[in-house]
Amino acid sequence: QVQLVESGGGSVQAGGSLRLSCAASRYTYYMGWFRQAPGKEREGVAVLANDGRTAYADSVTGRFTVTRDNAKNILYVQMNSLKPEDTALYYCAAGDSYMPLQHRLQPKEYNYWGQGTQVTVSS
Repeated sequence: QVQLVESGGGSVQAGGSLRLSCAASRYTYYMGWFRQAPGKEREGVAVLANDGRTAYADSVTGRFTVTRDNAKNILYVQMNSLKPEDTALYYCAAGDSYMPLQHRLQPKEYNYWGQGTQVTVSS
């Protein structure tokens, strides 16, 4: 089992920045950020595997950066130039089973989930 605890959410104006953190109870090979807005399906935002490869949703590429502190088992995402459409509940997820690169943004590939942290961006 893996426990994941997110932090860092909040309310910002459009154009602002936030950094989310996810503390994991143990190491996992894959970790990522997902989000779910009201009435929408959960979607992959940014993931990072221990092989160093990242994957980003097209909507956040160039604005979000995912990093990881392996010594502390903490995953981060730096979110810049935030837009109102980034408003959602952001979840941290982790998994150990092999994932082809093209699958790493799919929520169904991940076994472990945090409770989520709310991000609200106002215009």
